[in-house]
Amino acid sequence: MSKIPQLWRTTTVRLTAIFILLFVVFSVLLLAFLAYQSSIQIQQQQTAAIDREVETLQRIEARQGVRGVAFAVARLASQPGPGIYYLGDNNGLQIVGNVTGFPANVLQNDGVFSFNYDRGSFDQENVEDAGPEGYAVVRSLTLEGGLRLVVGRDVVERRGFTAIVLQGFVYAVLGILVFSTLAGLLTARRVLKRIDAINATSSKIMSGNLYERVPVTKANDEFDTLATSLNAMLDRIELLMQGLKEVTDNVAHDLKTPLTRMRTRAEAALRDTNPAAQREALETTLEESDKLIRTFNALLMIARAEAGAPSGAFADVDVSKVAHDVAELYEPAAEEQGLTLAADIAPDVHLRANRELIGQALVNLVENALKYYEPVEGKEGRLGIAVSSANGRVLIAVTDNGPGIPAEDRARVVERFVRLEKSRTEPGSGLGLSLVAAVARLHRGEFRIEDNAPGVRAVIDLPAG
Repeated sequence: MSKIPQLWRTTTVRLTAIFILLFVVFSVLLLAFLAYQSSIQIQQQQTAAIDREVETLQRIEARQGVRGVAFAVARLASQPGPGIYYLGDNNGLQIVGNVTGFPANVLQNDGVFSFNYDRGSFDQENVEDAGPEGYAVVRSLTLEGGLRLVVGRDVVERRGFTAIVLQGFVYAVLGILVFSTLAGLLTARRVLKRIDAINATSSKIMSGNLYERVPVTKANDEFDTLATSLNAMLDRIELLMQGLKEVTDNVAHDLKTPLTRMRTRAEAALRDTNPAAQREALETTLEESDKLIRTFNALLMIARAEAGAPSGAFADVDVSKVAHDVAELYEPAAEEQGLTLAADIAPDVHLRANRELIGQALVNLVENALKYYEPVEGKEGRLGIAVSSANGRVLIAVTDNGPGIPAEDRARVVERFVRLEKSRTEPGSGLGLSLVAAVARLHRGEFRIEDNAPGVRAVIDLPAG
């Protein structure tokens, strides 16, 4: 019983109840209209039949006289059916007919009359299922010869038809109510069951089980669409939580060591009375501090990019000009390492973006390529910067012909603090490519690392719109 109030609180049951009410009201009005129209049509048909018979009898009188009319009325009265016929003289004496008992005003006045009458006065042999009481609609008139003619119909059958329609209407409404209520309850229970499954999953997740997922059925309905979206969101949350754990571990590993070195040098400088040694210790401490500040700045920029709050509003950015500026800035550094920097930049490629983040992402890719390039004797080193636009996409690519990145590490290398260099002798924090990936996501695009055969092709793929 406790389920009934719970079901009534569901939107499905309430909407079903409203639809049932509207449907019943509409059905009542429709069936009432049909019954009324059917009754009116039958009444009009009976009235038209009475008028035709009266006109026919009047023509017979005009051609054949009183005897012809009497013979015609007698013939009509002898036929089975609801017809009512009377032919009498001025004194109210019946000549022929199948009904004897009429109200006085019917036999005295011309016009259309309706009245109850004793069907015992009806010729029982000519009427099927004659009952004790009838209801007649008649037309009374005086013929040319002075005789009184009454032609009409017993409309009890018409009333019976209306009663049958009303009875069928009542049964139909009851059936609609019963089946609609059952359908609404079953639908509501099904909806409630799906919602309970989502609530149960949410409770398990809130209790700490982040691996739980909302069940998806094979119905492929709106609940499956919702469940799929929720599961995708949960996958993203789980990934972020894992990333947070990894970041915490990496921060503890990568930042604890330089902080320890700084503290050790500071203690040594305090014990050493040599001014030159103290100055050297301070300079080294400043360098370590700058590295830490750069690390935290990179983390802050990644967080701002992932939060969708870049420094500066989005605006129209000339990506071609940004790429040219980066190429000019790093061309001398590339030459110092024996690399030839080639720029293949399409002109006037524009993008609605954050210029600072796009420029920083491109700088990170170039610096990453310069940092990890390993020269090979007899092999010309190449570094390329390319910008192109096609099919509604803007591609920013940095390529080199160095050692490359193994395929199994390309997805992992964009994670925070991940460095493929095991010895970590090169300066850096492992945040450069993470920032590039975050910038790409902020601009509704993607960052991917491809094989340049040999070397690496790092691509920022962004929508042009």
